[in-house]
Amino acid sequence: MASYSFSLEPTPPFRLDLTAWILCRRPDNLVDRWDGQVYRRVLVLNDKPVEIEVTQVSAPDAPRLKVILNGAGADPGLEPLASAALERLLGIRIDLSEFYRFAESRADLKYLADRFQGSKPPRFPTYFETLANAIACQQLSLTVGIRLLNRLSQAYGQSLRTEAGVFYSFPRPEDLAGAQVEDLRQIGYSNQKGRYLIGLAQAIADRQLNLDEIEILEDSAAIEQLRSIKGVGRWTAEYFLLRGLGRTHIFPGDDVGARNHLQRWLGLPDRLDYTSVHQTLADWSGYGGLVYFHLLLKSLAETGNILEFE
Repeated sequence: MASYSFSLEPTPPFRLDLTAWILCRRPDNLVDRWDGQVYRRVLVLNDKPVEIEVTQVSAPDAPRLKVILNGAGADPGLEPLASAALERLLGIRIDLSEFYRFAESRADLKYLADRFQGSKPPRFPTYFETLANAIACQQLSLTVGIRLLNRLSQAYGQSLRTEAGVFYSFPRPEDLAGAQVEDLRQIGYSNQKGRYLIGLAQAIADRQLNLDEIEILEDSAAIEQLRSIKGVGRWTAEYFLLRGLGRTHIFPGDDVGARNHLQRWLGLPDRLDYTSVHQTLADWSGYGGLVYFHLLLKSLAETGNILEFE
């Protein structure tokens, strides 16, 4: 199997471990894989499956990443495509210095920002994958949602055999467009979610839906446009803005798990709803999505997934 390596220098500070955990979310994620030292994912580049391996080889304040491409198509010509994908996946060009300055005078936020300094807000590599993630996780625990996404990738993604085994890319719209609802039922999707996913894949593959057009819209218009898509409600639309478009001021207020994290973190006596979430975050409105990601890391640390630096 061919290999090609190159280096990237993220905007400091940067911690690959924390950023990878925001992507993986659960240790059994088979698409975004983190073993404690190396982040791995299979991407389809120039129509061929290629595994990207990323290792951090220097300190967070002067970060450098070693990137190895593995696969039949791994060569220098793929470096620009792989670099662009990693800029989205790992947020390596995002400068969070304003967020850190903002957090300095706010004790609760400063604690989170200091504890997880170097984590970056990641984005899924495609808008289709963003919506597919959201649809899979609707009204289910994140653990169950990740397992559904694993099965979807194994059934419809492109495979790549490596020394460690066979791994799969996340399916593209054209990979899923010919599926039947019953096929998705066989891997655990409900009829409704199966119809939503296949319909979305077909609309994109047939060029009836262009999600790129949403990039230029303001938040409210983007949410309205997204909610016109079958299977997309308010939570999914806000999730798309944060994890697809990278609008880090968005805290998806219908996310029950995130609401509970927020309530526990601030020691609030009452359960939060959509309105009270935004009231609670009013003073931090420019950084709601960053709070969302930091609270995700806090929950992962509390469950023993993240081994933090002393």
